[in-house]
Amino acid sequence: MMSNNLGLYIHIPFCRSKCPYCDFFSMRGDEQGFDEYTRILKNNIRHWGQRTDKLVDTIYIGGGTPSVIGADRISDILCCVRESFSVLDKAEVTMEANPASGKFFDFGKVASFGINRVSLGMQSADSDELKALGRLHSTEDVISSIKLIRNAGIQNISLDLMMGIPNQTKDSLRKSIDFCVEQGAEHISSYILKIEPGTIFDKRYDNYNFPDDDETAELYLFAVDYLAENGYEQYEISNFCKTGFESKHNLKYWTLEDYLGLGPAAHSFLNGKRFYYKRDLKAFESNITEDEGSGGDAEEYIMLRLRLSKGLDLRECKKILGEGISEKLAAKSQKYIKNNLMELKNNRLFFTPKGFLVSNSILADLI
Repeated sequence: MMSNNLGLYIHIPFCRSKCPYCDFFSMRGDEQGFDEYTRILKNNIRHWGQRTDKLVDTIYIGGGTPSVIGADRISDILCCVRESFSVLDKAEVTMEANPASGKFFDFGKVASFGINRVSLGMQSADSDELKALGRLHSTEDVISSIKLIRNAGIQNISLDLMMGIPNQTKDSLRKSIDFCVEQGAEHISSYILKIEPGTIFDKRYDNYNFPDDDETAELYLFAVDYLAENGYEQYEISNFCKTGFESKHNLKYWTLEDYLGLGPAAHSFLNGKRFYYKRDLKAFESNITEDEGSGGDAEEYIMLRLRLSKGLDLRECKKILGEGISEKLAAKSQKYIKNNLMELKNNRLFFTPKGFLVSNSILADLI
């Protein structure tokens, strides 16, 4: 909801290669391209810094693969952010990294410029699954990267973990979770692979042995239980953490707090308005944004809050949206509660893990 704080998302669109499942805006680049993009990005950071006096309490540098452009450029970008915005001393500052490039990255340098959280694109600890995903790293690379991150004084590490990978089984998923536990990850983003139109997985779907919907659902439910057994609390459909290590930046998306996205394909929600940059480098260079209209209406509020494990506080809902909407939700949710897809406790309506799997269709009915 409206506050004087701001989350800043910075998109670095470069990768060494395109993964077969990836639908993000990304490209290959060279040193000259990295320099040029950094220049454009800094210009737009300065532009927006002059147009808001909000206090930046989270920064998230995502991609692509931010670590590909090197620690000097990341540090330069962060320096520009601090010169252009008011950044709180205790801001959460996250950078995504790929284990293949992370093992050569100077985490100590970026830590000195404020990076205090790293999200590492592990995806799996099984070598065959990594190969199927087109990943360039090994589990040894993940271990090396984590060691470098810890030695840099960064004690908040998130690991990506994918479900629904070709040939994935419950045993291989357990192996990957065990690896995350052994590495002491504070946070795990464990999400189901979605086949996006136009990706290699989409075009060559029949060449892969993907788990079917029922098998994928079993993998998800197993992961939720097994992660809980190992001390990782689910706080959002795809996110799990040790106590106190929720991603403060990502929570802004689900709680309708202000965030500004900079980079091609980056989206923003600022002062009640939604807008975005096209998937186009030239449009970003010209700082041309596309308007998406107003945001934060009743439907959005309900849908986003129900993505969180703690769900929707019906008393708060009644206060913000009115008694009629709150009563309607409570009534319509009864059939899902009876089928163990939702729960209502202490005036909070929330999905069960089983309900999360079909949450889109339930939300369409509730809203």
